Amino acid sequence: MNYYGAKQMAASWRTVRNNTIQVAEDIPADKYNYRVSPETMTVAETLAHLAVSPHWAQQVHMVERLHGMTREDFGKYRNESNAVAATLTTKEAIVAALKKNGEEFAAGLDKMTDAELGETVAVAGAPGGDKTRFEMLLGSKEHEMHHRGQLMQMQRLLGIVPHLTRARMAMMQQAAQQQQNA
Repeated sequence: MNYYGAKQMAASWRTVRNNTIQVAEDIPADKYNYRVSPETMTVAETLAHLAVSPHWAQQVHMVERLHGMTREDFGKYRNESNAVAATLTTKEAIVAALKKNGEEFAAGLDKMTDAELGETVAVAGAPGGDKTRFEMLLGSKEHEMHHRGQLMQMQRLLGIVPHLTRARMAMMQQAAQQQQNA
């Protein structure tokens, strides 16, 4: 019995992407060129990267349904994604791409079957060898969460309290108020 399949993955992806969109909306447009250090991506570059990052997974698992992936394949998809990311130069364009591409990816996940998620894909040079589609697609979510952590740190450095922290603080304040009123 599977407890976590395509529907759950799609729902989880939507949650993760919606949190990323909230971060993108919370950072003012005039801070999108902020860079923590010279070798890091700016806020805009990080968000544009996330907006296009599902492209390779869609191509491999939903469009071409490859059973083997080479470094050249990944490089081709990365170059396609980077070309699109380079066109995302405003906050409005980036947020729109995060919304559109995120939902397209989620819709593709929704349509996958457990059998498809269980298929093995030979991945050239992958640590640990071949991967299932499930594992590779879960990696897309992990990748987004990794970069969102970076973005939330950038928010802190810009003096912005991240929305998840604001929500937790509000819940704690409400609970303390209820305890005080009891």
